[in-house]
Amino acid sequence: MKLVVEISLYPLRDVYIAPIQDFIDRLNTYENLDVNTTWTSTTIAGDNVLVMQALTSEMQKTHEQVGQAIFVCKFLNGENMSRDK
Repeated sequence: MKLVVEISLYPLRDVYIAPIQDFIDRLNTYENLDVNTTWTSTTIAGDNVLVMQALTSEMQKTHEQVGQAIFVCKFLNGENMSRDK
């Protein structure tokens, strides 16, 4: 099954741009995932298991590096998505 996740990261620290960019850069290293970043969120699309494994790993790394951070996510079934609808 294809999964699409829209995620936003809010590090709870004064310096917040660098942790956000680091998180996005790490997501972009996954060759099997389609990663698209806008001003307010990043969309990750791919196989359900691969997307969840990547998010689990990278969210944990962010919490280890930053301490407290908020992740806001939307999970969508990518199998039923079409731009024509």
